[in-house]
Amino acid sequence: MAVRGDIRNVAIVAHVDHGKTTLVNAMLQQSHVFSEREEVPDRVMDSNDLEREKGITILAKNTAVQYTGPLAEKYGHPEGITINVIDTPGHADFGGEVERGISMVDGVVLLVDASEGPLPQTRFVLRKALEAKLPVILCVNKVDRPDARIEEVVSESTDLLLGLAQDVMEEGVDLDLDALLDLPVIYCAAKAGYASTNVPENGGLPDNDDLEPLFESIIANIPAPEYEEGAPLQAHVTNIDASEYLGRLGLIRIYNGTLTKGKQYGLSRVDGSIENFKLTEILRTQGLDRAPVDEAGPGDIVAVAGVSDIMIGETIVDPSDPKPLPLIHVDEPAISMTFAINDSPLAGTEGKDHKLTARMIKDRLEHELIGNVSIHVLPTDRPDAWEVQGRGELALAILAEQMRREGYELTVGRPQVVTKAIDGKINEPMENDTIDVPEEYMGTVTQLMADRKGRMDSMSNHGSGWIRLQFTVPSRGLIGFRTALLSATRGTGISSSISAGYAPWAGQIVTRQNGSMVSDRAGVATPYAMQRLQARGNFFVDPQSQVYEGQVVGVNNKPDELDVNVTLAKHMTNMRSATADVLETLTPPIKMSLEEALDFANEDECVEVTPEAIRVRKLLLNRDDWYKWRSKQRRRDGNK
Repeated sequence: MAVRGDIRNVAIVAHVDHGKTTLVNAMLQQSHVFSEREEVPDRVMDSNDLEREKGITILAKNTAVQYTGPLAEKYGHPEGITINVIDTPGHADFGGEVERGISMVDGVVLLVDASEGPLPQTRFVLRKALEAKLPVILCVNKVDRPDARIEEVVSESTDLLLGLAQDVMEEGVDLDLDALLDLPVIYCAAKAGYASTNVPENGGLPDNDDLEPLFESIIANIPAPEYEEGAPLQAHVTNIDASEYLGRLGLIRIYNGTLTKGKQYGLSRVDGSIENFKLTEILRTQGLDRAPVDEAGPGDIVAVAGVSDIMIGETIVDPSDPKPLPLIHVDEPAISMTFAINDSPLAGTEGKDHKLTARMIKDRLEHELIGNVSIHVLPTDRPDAWEVQGRGELALAILAEQMRREGYELTVGRPQVVTKAIDGKINEPMENDTIDVPEEYMGTVTQLMADRKGRMDSMSNHGSGWIRLQFTVPSRGLIGFRTALLSATRGTGISSSISAGYAPWAGQIVTRQNGSMVSDRAGVATPYAMQRLQARGNFFVDPQSQVYEGQVVGVNNKPDELDVNVTLAKHMTNMRSATADVLETLTPPIKMSLEEALDFANEDECVEVTPEAIRVRKLLLNRDDWYKWRSKQRRRDGNK
């Protein structure tokens, strides 16, 4: 096999908030991608508005760093070695992006927080790297944290690596254990831009003031791309992008052969058919920009134009000798939501140019399938509703939020789990959940998990005042759990989870102890009515806002459902009164985000999503119809 020595392809993988994007920022800065006068924002790779607001990476993105340090000449490339870096998400719900990113590279840099150590997503991404037989560089980040415990984290990460390697080998994957035991370790403070191979003191900066040791470790330990000389073209489509001038772009990794601008090639479709096309443009990544080139060879990661409907997983091949690559494998979805048209009385009344029709929503969901390999869109028994399946509720909530910002109006159902029939029994998806909380909340969290059919697997205390609890829990038990955890631990609890396969149905789970306050008529919410009712619960609506029959206007203090009239007006009398006094005594309403609204909604409720508002409402708006439906449900449950 021939080797392309002037390229390294590497993915940065880690648990959420362990510093991947900050590290890529520092690598770009020290590679002089930005000019001296250019102001560089934090987390420059998080270009999506939602990514910046939520502080997480949602989409896998690539950049290129030109290394011209001393190792470049040693390896025979004094002009520099191109390091293609893939920045992957850290949240398990976006695991499809991680799998796509890993499919493009020849090795990974595993980033682990020097205090938190390996967490569920660390296990997930590391297992994927080992299954692909990729070499691993361990990078312990945030070594300057006051609560850093560097040596313990390295030991935990090594134990995790060897444990996962044994699991993977038992499944038939042949791994080099000697190479895994000789794991290269870099100690890093990404925010400061420091890295070293020497172990710093806990809470101290590395003894080197740049990232040169990290670059050298990547050059030395990540293998250069290999290819077969004279082999026919094989270029895998791993991502989709768009240009206002060129149309849709396919981001590809070339494994064999050469691409030349203007030539004719074949595109091997997902169904196995071959479609010929002319390659109109090749764009190579340089820093954060793309520059046109005439040719790209083995090992290159480039964007190409020429096919208007190119899809992820397809392969660009030589039409005379097509040899397509296997499709990208993505784990099956575990959570589903129903996306439907907005049929509330306020639909289309809040703004112009809103996208309301079933055709528009269906086209948008089909468009999402092009670039998102981890979701499925299935028809339902209604022509204006679709079941959307994904890895987790956050991934689907992000899709609904993106559609809302694009001007769509829709209703989104409460998250449900995707079940399987195994040996004639219903099985549901399970999760391994890791929770970090202060010691005083251990009993509270244990009770929360017990209510959700969670089983404690382990508990560890590092002596810092925090404990780590690990549970196995049904996926549906985690729907709405994050909000409950934050409330119970005064905002201090941290929860993260990954899939743990399927297990028999665990029984009924009651996750909400409070009933809903439901408007029994349409009208305008009045301060007078809300003041009279606020002792019964907390409101979601503002005074003087429009409400309709069946809208959930608040949460009841008691478990029962409560029909309320929030439109009651104060009758005129001979007595004068200052209405301002009424407004001053009203408790401010609760403002929920889309994720919080989805967590709050009961099984008979859904969330109305518009560009201007997020409302919880009943599936059946007419109260008489709803009471008839509830009576049927109770009779059915009583006969079981």
